[in-house]
Amino acid sequence: MEFNRIIKLLRKERGITQKQAAEDLGVSQALLSHYEKGIRECGLDFVVRVADYYNVSCDYLLGRSAERNGMMLTADELPNPDKMKDNVYHGSVLPTMNKKLISNGLNVLYAKIAECHSKALTTEVSSYLMMAVAKMFRLLYSAEPHNAPSLFSVEARRWPGYSSAVMQMNEANVEALLAGEDVGTGEGVKDPSCLAMTTESLTREFPLYTPSLLNLVKTSETRVKGIGPEQ
Repeated sequence: MEFNRIIKLLRKERGITQKQAAEDLGVSQALLSHYEKGIRECGLDFVVRVADYYNVSCDYLLGRSAERNGMMLTADELPNPDKMKDNVYHGSVLPTMNKKLISNGLNVLYAKIAECHSKALTTEVSSYLMMAVAKMFRLLYSAEPHNAPSLFSVEARRWPGYSSAVMQMNEANVEALLAGEDVGTGEGVKDPSCLAMTTESLTREFPLYTPSLLNLVKTSETRVKGIGPEQ
């Protein structure tokens, strides 16, 4: 992670001592020193405090974005730290941040789907997302050769192609449903005006979730641009 390097850089740019920064952030100088050296992993609440203190985004602090003032995540958008051991998610705050971006994004996604009043649309989108999770889980599970392959009923040679084909079919069906066509799972969306939205309307409707969704979209597009042809 880039966190330790970045918080040290920000402190030096501001021209303040480690002792002063530690006092302002409500931690001991020794603890801040450990954070800056990468000796200890900080908690989620500290990430938000540092973001507020230096007026940068959490994504920037975690090395996910080169933009200092990108989409901000507030404490309300993070998981409840009281339910997490030592306020750290499995030794790293980054998985927790990513998980929250996805879960908050899904809240908006399913809310907008519900406004379409199409059970078929919900079915196809859910199938696509469940398959994506199943694909990643199977990759993780299969990486350890001692894990029993009997967990899966589709043989390893066929799974990648078959699962990708199902996702492509789901995506095609979603496009057809949104165009008002019927597919095997049911009727299409009759009035697409239910999906009219702007960043402002999304923020008004989903104030706690929209920042995460927009952050997710921006991060995804940055990755796509990175593998595309140079502009």
